Amino acid sequence: MVTEPAEPGVVDVAVLGGGPAGLAAAAAAAESGASVLLVDGGARPGGQYWRHGPEPTDPRSRHGLHHGWPTFQRLVRRAESAGATLLARHHVQTVLADGAGWLVDCLVGDEPSASAVGTAIRARRLVLATGAYDRQLPFPGWDLPGVMAGGGVQALLKAYGVLAGRRVVVAGTGPFLLPVAAGLAAAGAQVPLIAEANSPLRLAYYPGAVAASGPKLGEALSYAVRLARGRTAYRRRHAVIRALGTDRLQAVEVARLDRRGRVRPGTVRTVHCDLLAVGWGFTPQLDLANQLGCAGTVGTDGNLVVAVDHVQATSVPGVWAAGEVTGIGGADLAVVEGSIAGRAAAQAPVPRSLVRRRARLRRFADALNAAFPVPDFLLDDLPGEVLACRCEEVPVRAVREAVSELGATDARTVKLLTRTGMGWCQGRMCGFAVAAVTARACGRPVSEADLRAMTDRPLAVPSTLGRLRGDEPPPR
Repeated sequence: MVTEPAEPGVVDVAVLGGGPAGLAAAAAAAESGASVLLVDGGARPGGQYWRHGPEPTDPRSRHGLHHGWPTFQRLVRRAESAGATLLARHHVQTVLADGAGWLVDCLVGDEPSASAVGTAIRARRLVLATGAYDRQLPFPGWDLPGVMAGGGVQALLKAYGVLAGRRVVVAGTGPFLLPVAAGLAAAGAQVPLIAEANSPLRLAYYPGAVAASGPKLGEALSYAVRLARGRTAYRRRHAVIRALGTDRLQAVEVARLDRRGRVRPGTVRTVHCDLLAVGWGFTPQLDLANQLGCAGTVGTDGNLVVAVDHVQATSVPGVWAAGEVTGIGGADLAVVEGSIAGRAAAQAPVPRSLVRRRARLRRFADALNAAFPVPDFLLDDLPGEVLACRCEEVPVRAVREAVSELGATDARTVKLLTRTGMGWCQGRMCGFAVAAVTARACGRPVSEADLRAMTDRPLAVPSTLGRLRGDEPPPR
């Protein structure tokens, strides 16, 4: 794939994000005859799923952390052969309407820092493939050093071969816990326990969706076998309810949950560890979609997702979306959605076979979301003193009091009254939890408006005050 700096001119399609969906979209659009720019903040394409190390090596040898690597190589070859251009280290800050197309404002550099150079890309049509990040939920002790997101733990291992701890408990819910634990164990960590808050047996309620995704079950079984050999205990309907330690993590309290997702009295036990890798699924990266005004909906996992039609078109003309921003579904689904979006953005016909495969993979993703929900105790039984927003040090009690005492009826009002989501992370860590706790305090389900209030950000990456004030030269 050609890698070049941005140059003046208008391309047919700009694909924002270089993960599975973005790579597939770029390849499909270029093969359909469109001029294509693939814009990504990384030094090389691949996104979080195919994360590279600091040097271009074959990651298949690195503890088996990279899955579907041949698919990655195939997509890169296709995009390169078709003439797509990769704009690496381009961090998209804003997207604005520009006549009949779009102006994509980027900061260029290893990081979107004060030293990054501004540049602009002009495109007739856009494909949003911005991916997702770990969804975190508060619990007592979650702000201790040594408590990390599962994706963050895996990212350190994938990119740098760094073990964030030596004795690791992996906890949360969903199939992602298995590759995190297997990668840590293969790298030399001791993994005494995987605490799965739900039960994989719940997938039996969705036999059709599961039967159509046999390879995924085989992959999960291979992880289970490897972990069993390493004597890692897998406990279903168990959750970490408290992290223990003074200046850093020393142990966790684990309890058994009943079928309603509540802690069973008398089942709490302590497990010593120096790292807790915890994850409750993923949250779509919606900064750019919200900037553009794309309509959203609440997905089957409770997240706000971009609403798309049968060819991945959003509610905004000239904008398509694919991958995790349209609903968390994994790399295979993201590749299919990207292929559909790329063809549609290039104004080429979409094969029915792709549409049928997307439907099959989406059914399986929906089954996973239904089988691995967030347990009720995490949102209903939170002690008031636990921090909901770590950046602004806002406790859960303040969120509830904003509703019960100050009259807030939605997450946006709670945000204004308490400053949740206004700190360094801009709601990326606390947004889902604050929206959910707010909705529960109001006695109703979480709404699109609640979630959008915590995901609306005027800038997708940080900028200097000088740039915003206009003291610095405009993007070239």
